[in-house]
Amino acid sequence: MDDRHGHHAHHGDHGHHGHHGRHGDHGHRHGGGGGRWARLRHRAGHLLRPHSHDSADRTDHALESSARGMRALWVSLVVLGGTALAQAVVVALSGSVALLGDTVHNAADALTAVPLAVAFVLGRRASTRRFTYGYGRAEDLAGIAIVLTIAASAAFAAWAAVDRLLDPREISHLPAVAAAAVIGFVGNEWVARYRIRVGREIGSAALVADGLHARTDGFTSLAVLLGAGGAALGWQPADPLVGLAITVAILLVLRDAAREVFRRVMDAVDPELVDAAERAVTAVPGVRGVGELRLRWIGHRLRAEVAVVVDGGLSVREAHRVAVEAEHALLHAVPRLTAALIHADPAPVPGAPDPHAPLAHHAVP
Repeated sequence: MDDRHGHHAHHGDHGHHGHHGRHGDHGHRHGGGGGRWARLRHRAGHLLRPHSHDSADRTDHALESSARGMRALWVSLVVLGGTALAQAVVVALSGSVALLGDTVHNAADALTAVPLAVAFVLGRRASTRRFTYGYGRAEDLAGIAIVLTIAASAAFAAWAAVDRLLDPREISHLPAVAAAAVIGFVGNEWVARYRIRVGREIGSAALVADGLHARTDGFTSLAVLLGAGGAALGWQPADPLVGLAITVAILLVLRDAAREVFRRVMDAVDPELVDAAERAVTAVPGVRGVGELRLRWIGHRLRAEVAVVVDGGLSVREAHRVAVEAEHALLHAVPRLTAALIHADPAPVPGAPDPHAPLAHHAVP
């Protein structure tokens, strides 16, 4: 049977499909068999077929990404928590307001692991009839919480520095302050590298933002050394002035983190990903052109919606085959893509009616 309007849908997370889609996690697997033995057999098959793209493989990959994100968060929490605790002891002994600001910022950075951990846990939950795309968007909410935490730490650091400028006090235990600053730098830089690397590998904008936050904390820790040096030379305002400089550094991180989170909330993607997707689909035999192509993040996973132009004389099976090959090409070309919806449009024929004419009155002006 010939059809002028073929569809192919493949959702890696949900199993809700179009007319010619394959069932995912909630559907029936080819080959039959359920339970533990089927899962073991599937995993063994995955080892033998490392390039498989069925829904279970992609779900396993998504769960692995969430697990890596969780591990990065808890390791960061332990390292930064220990760093902040050591600095807090020195703050109590010395009264350094610059170190106080750095300690508060480190503690806040450690605590940002909490909303991110909640987001990663939620992201593992299966989709429902209400949340049909799952809970990946929880990461965007966590990113907003991180931005608010950074803003609060900047406000507190500014308040402490201004208060010390208005009410000067001498600081003591300068060698301990300097040592605490070095500890703060080493701890933050290690955590920053770890978070940014894992965040980029799993596609988590919130984790990358948190890593950038930690990196700036490291540089502000070094600034505490300047304050300690100035105080050692007898210049009392050095400590609170460094506290103000730390506030400025925090605000710069706030700007970058807010921009990253805003883009993710607004479904922004790297234009290079769109170009790569378009090139991959265009190169598929049977695809005459690419109409609409959209990518969006759901947490740290990508989804695609693509309209491809095919020969209008193709049968439903032939159009479906082209759509499958287009999806396969997308999965190879776009990192972290876990679901794609491919819509096949017939190539326009002079004098033939527009196949989308019944939808014209629904078009958004």
